[in-house]
Amino acid sequence: MTPTKLLGIPENFAEHGGGVDHLIDVVHYFMAALFVGWTLFFFYCCFRFWCRRNKTASYRGVQSHVSTHLEIGVVIIEAILLLGFAFPLWTERTDRYADIQQQDPVRIRVIGYQFAWNYHYPGADGKFGRIDRHLIQNVGDPCIDPADPNGWDDYTSPVLKIPVGRPCILQVTSTDVIHNYAIVPMRIQQDAMPGEDIPMWFRPIQKLETYVVCAQLCGEGHANMRGIMEVISEGAYDSWEAEQSAGASERNKSKEPGLAQQ
Repeated sequence: MTPTKLLGIPENFAEHGGGVDHLIDVVHYFMAALFVGWTLFFFYCCFRFWCRRNKTASYRGVQSHVSTHLEIGVVIIEAILLLGFAFPLWTERTDRYADIQQQDPVRIRVIGYQFAWNYHYPGADGKFGRIDRHLIQNVGDPCIDPADPNGWDDYTSPVLKIPVGRPCILQVTSTDVIHNYAIVPMRIQQDAMPGEDIPMWFRPIQKLETYVVCAQLCGEGHANMRGIMEVISEGAYDSWEAEQSAGASERNKSKEPGLAQQ
C-alpha cells in the first residue's frame, strides 16, 4: 500500500500522473523516516538528560558532531529529491509542451470567476475568436470580439468536456480575482490570473466524470467553487463539438443581416 493510496488520493487518470504519484510517495517515505528518527531522538534526549540522572547542569555543551552529520544528511536527501525527482518532472512537462502543440490537441479556455467556471471552445475551425477583455459584460464572459469571423463558431459550456486519449491544452484565466484551477485525478493545477491566459496541458487515459475545484482562497464562496469535467470517447466528443459549433454559427449569423442573406 503506497502513501498515495493510504492518503485517499483519487486514482490517476492522466498520462503524466504516475510520475507525480511516485514523487508524492518518495516524499512521504522520506518524511516518515524523519518522523521516526526525530521521535526516537526526542525520547533518547528525554531519557539521557532526565533531571534525576543529571542533578547538575553541564556547561560544556554537546561535544559530538553526530547531529551536524545528520543535518547534512537531511540536506543531501532533500537536494536529491529536488534535483533528482522534482526538477526532471518539471523539465519533462515544460520540454514536451512544444511537441504536444503539434499533436492536434484540444484547446479550451478556462475562465474562472466568483464562484464558478466557464469554458470557451474554439469551434469546428479550431481557432479562437479575438479576445478583447474590454468587451466584458458579466463575470465569466469569454470576451469574444463579435467582428472577428474566427469567433463566429466559438461556443461556451458550463461543463468541461474532453476526448480520451488526446492531449488537452487549457488556457486558464479569470475575470475577477486570482483563482486556481485544479483537477486532482489529472494531477494538475494552475493559477487563474485576471487578464492572463496561462496554459496547462495533460492527456487523459481513461473515461471519467469528476469535479474540478478552485484551490486558491478567493472569497466567501470559495468552498463551493467547483465544476464538472467529463472525459468521453473521441467520437462522442466530435459529435458534441460539431453540434455546439453549428449552433453557435447559426446564432451569430442571425445577428448579422448581411450574413443571413447569403
